[in-house]
Amino acid sequence: MSPMRGFKKSLLFVAIALISMVATICWRNTAKNNSAAMAAGKPQLVVETRHSWPVYSVAFSPDGKRLASGSGDNTIKLWNVPTGALIRTLKGAAYHVFSVAFSPDGKTLASGIRDSTIKLWDVATGRELRTLKGHYGWVGSVAFSPDGKTLASGGGRDNAIKLWDVTTGAEIHTLYRHARDVFSVAFSPDGKMLASGSWDNTVILWNVATGAVIRTFEGHADIVNSVAFSPNGKILASGSRDRTIKLWDVATGTEIRMLEGYAGDVIFVAFSPDGKTLVSGSRGGTIIWNVATGSKLRALKKYVDGATSIAFSSDGETLAIASNDFTIKLCDVTTGAVIRTLGK
Repeated sequence: MSPMRGFKKSLLFVAIALISMVATICWRNTAKNNSAAMAAGKPQLVVETRHSWPVYSVAFSPDGKRLASGSGDNTIKLWNVPTGALIRTLKGAAYHVFSVAFSPDGKTLASGIRDSTIKLWDVATGRELRTLKGHYGWVGSVAFSPDGKTLASGGGRDNAIKLWDVTTGAEIHTLYRHARDVFSVAFSPDGKMLASGSWDNTVILWNVATGAVIRTFEGHADIVNSVAFSPNGKILASGSRDRTIKLWDVATGTEIRMLEGYAGDVIFVAFSPDGKTLVSGSRGGTIIWNVATGSKLRALKKYVDGATSIAFSSDGETLAIASNDFTIKLCDVTTGAVIRTLGK
């Protein structure tokens, strides 16, 4: 062996030894830090944060600091909105999570699941509080009443809406009138009425106290995927597979206007907190509308691969858009720019 070859071999051994030593030190320090953090109850570093299946539902906490996302991967994730960090993953659902909703005080999260159950979670700890059973088809939508005492759920296959006592978990009413699956429910701002959108192409307005039908809104030519009340409770919006959004006068039941512009079905609609704009989501993109005129203010097609759920922050400045690409985009409402992507 030549002296030069022996020298190079010696250098190689030294390099390997140094790498091994550094790796050992890093591993020990990481283990030590993680052990200390676990003992102190501090959040741990999460390597994989994204959902592993499309996100079906998003909801902001009332204070706008957290965002919940429900996915086809059978989990719910809680995100820190200002930083984009994952707070925790809630596991326990046996099937796809179709809908999530925060209670008005932000302490409880409700989730509608494809296995026909509803789970209530403690937001602060991530602990499952209870499971509500009564539907015999998937639960496509959940919504809290404004006072937080009642939860509404819309079911598939049983074509029913159920009202639950949040404190006890007891079933208060079961509302039957729809001929097909109920995929969206929404309380009026005063909590006295409930709107439901169904695959029977109709929207029904219910009296929450009595369970009676107030009126039925007819006009869509296909499935109604989403319903939403304006903040003042005077207008009801409905998004449909017929590629349109209809704005209805709640007091009279008349159609105020129809919004068009999609090549596919409208999956979700949501009013801004001030009621001046409406956002709608579709596989073809997201559109922000002027409620008073019906004109398009902005399209966000290039940012999202098939919007599946939409939510406004409480201050109306941020829009969360769930997507088929397993992520959630947080967008600036005024400019349309993406602030950050959760789970990328």
